[in-house]
Amino acid sequence: MLICSSFGTNIVYICAAIWTVGLCDCHYKRRSSHSCTVSISICMSAFPGDDMGATLADEKPHVVCVPFPSQGHITPMMKLAKVLHRKGFHITFVNTEYNQRRLVRSRGPDAITGLPDFRFATIPDGMPLSDADATQDPESLCYSTMTTCLPHLKNLLHDLNNKSGTPLVRCVVADGLMSLSVDAAVEIGVPCALFWTASACGYMGYHNFRFLIDEGLTPLKDKEQVTNGYMDTPVTHACGMSKHMRLRDFPSFIRTTNRGDVLLNFMIHQLEQSSRATAIIVNTFDELEQPALDAMCTMLPLPIYTIGPLNFLTEQLVPNGDGSDTLALICPNLWREDRSCLEWLQGREPQSVVYINFGSITTMSSQELLEFAWGLANCGYDFLWIVRNDLVKGDVAMLPPEFLEVTKGRCLLASWCDQEAVLHHEAVGAFLMHCGWNSMMEGLSAGVPMLCWPFFAEQQTNSRYACVEWGVGMEVGKDVRREVVEARIREVMGVGEVGREMRRKAVEWSKIAVRATAQPGGRSLANLSSLLEDILLSAVENAG
Repeated sequence: MLICSSFGTNIVYICAAIWTVGLCDCHYKRRSSHSCTVSISICMSAFPGDDMGATLADEKPHVVCVPFPSQGHITPMMKLAKVLHRKGFHITFVNTEYNQRRLVRSRGPDAITGLPDFRFATIPDGMPLSDADATQDPESLCYSTMTTCLPHLKNLLHDLNNKSGTPLVRCVVADGLMSLSVDAAVEIGVPCALFWTASACGYMGYHNFRFLIDEGLTPLKDKEQVTNGYMDTPVTHACGMSKHMRLRDFPSFIRTTNRGDVLLNFMIHQLEQSSRATAIIVNTFDELEQPALDAMCTMLPLPIYTIGPLNFLTEQLVPNGDGSDTLALICPNLWREDRSCLEWLQGREPQSVVYINFGSITTMSSQELLEFAWGLANCGYDFLWIVRNDLVKGDVAMLPPEFLEVTKGRCLLASWCDQEAVLHHEAVGAFLMHCGWNSMMEGLSAGVPMLCWPFFAEQQTNSRYACVEWGVGMEVGKDVRREVVEARIREVMGVGEVGREMRRKAVEWSKIAVRATAQPGGRSLANLSSLLEDILLSAVENAG
């Protein structure tokens, strides 16, 4: 047994042991035993700020990163890949052919140039060929990746291992929705860590799908149950979940009348497969989601590493600074960013602007778009609104000329932006959003209160937690009405007690998030070091 510690942190590395730490230390718990020999030099190299490549002989350990092929999954995987590269790893980042083409169209051919030790590779996704600048249909994409990607990923891993001048692959880090990667990693004899890019409460929401089925709560008896009040049924005893949950707060795939629904069964399959991984990585911090993390630790026979907020961790280890850091400049955005957004915010009063972004997948009807538009127009506040071309389902997002006239001078419409920079701008006072986890983490990190209009997947769960458990959110309501949008904005942005309390809680969570990733002593930063040592570097030693 070897125990190493340094820099005043509470990190403990234990090899050839069975870990049985209590639930509060669940990110260190391991039920299965493994044996490895670790040198002192490698153990010390895992601490923040050290380049592990300098201690690993002639070649860097090679990690292959496999995101699920959707913007909300590619973004956090890219952040993690950058962190691993900065820590001394050779990276191969795997895009689908479709998304690689989109990336080149949005950012130019230099977007996939990478670095000598940060390379891009592609696999097909099995979907029909298309050059559309839009997110692929989620149901079709889930089914296609699950049924077609595995042989292509296996071939890629073998090709990388046979490629001259490229280090042997030592570990695969794959999205939690790409659990097929476990089989590909097993074939070449390396570990596979699954990166859960959503919330821990979202994970538990999916885990409870079988419970909801067994209780007869889903599938629905008929489509009317979506709108007749049935979805408000309290569900107070779901494993690892808030006691304030309603049926509507579980991930949206339960809203089906078909037990064979593709997305319902896709998520059940992915979670059941996750127990086969070497480890689970979660983009969250312990203080925010401890009950859900405790439940995950109890039911999963593998270590769980919380390393969030990943945007803060990346900011610390791969700072953009003056733009001279080539690694920081690698960007995964599939939409071209409108750089005028930050210029428009300059000079506006602190906390005077509402920022609206419904993410990369959300779609709405033309009427819902109009209701949001007139609610924003009537609220009286300045606003920055990200409106994708494909935001309106089956149509191009168009706003009436009279709306543009009424809001002239206090409104900026853009198709995409640097969201982290926008949220951290002092002018932004509220965030009207879809409750995607990347946006939630970025909003919490920036200390900005949220207006919640969840659309898809675990966004419903995130919304409930933001509003009831964390105190930073307020629901807009599924049936969008302009007067409600106006009233909610005024409430969050105004001087009343509700708005003041939401802003106070948002700032409080921001401070906790900063501490989680602070150096030295931040728990998420310590967990990153544990992940590197326990999984990634031990794989190198075992292979050697």
